[in-house]
Amino acid sequence: MKSPILDAVHKTAGDLARLGLIEKRTMRKYDALCLAPVEPFDAAKIKKLRKSQNLSQTVLAAVLNTSPSTVRQWETGAKRPSGPSLKLLNLLARKGLEAVA
Repeated sequence: MKSPILDAVHKTAGDLARLGLIEKRTMRKYDALCLAPVEPFDAAKIKKLRKSQNLSQTVLAAVLNTSPSTVRQWETGAKRPSGPSLKLLNLLARKGLEAVA
């Protein structure tokens, strides 16, 4: 959660949704609002994360469902991760390999 206030709002909205007082569509909006921000990853940060998890570029690519050449390009700075790959990198950094494998 971004803040204690958003956390409280999200919990309240969840309770209201369980009681049928908030539609699923509205609850999804609350969910999106309260998601943790996705941090950008530069080449050095990706390489450090990979090494901290004791992963090769090939294994990291398999975990992230991307190609080894993409991981190499990220680590050289030729490309930057985005979309689902960036989200998975953030999850890997926060919660470890068990959360994404």
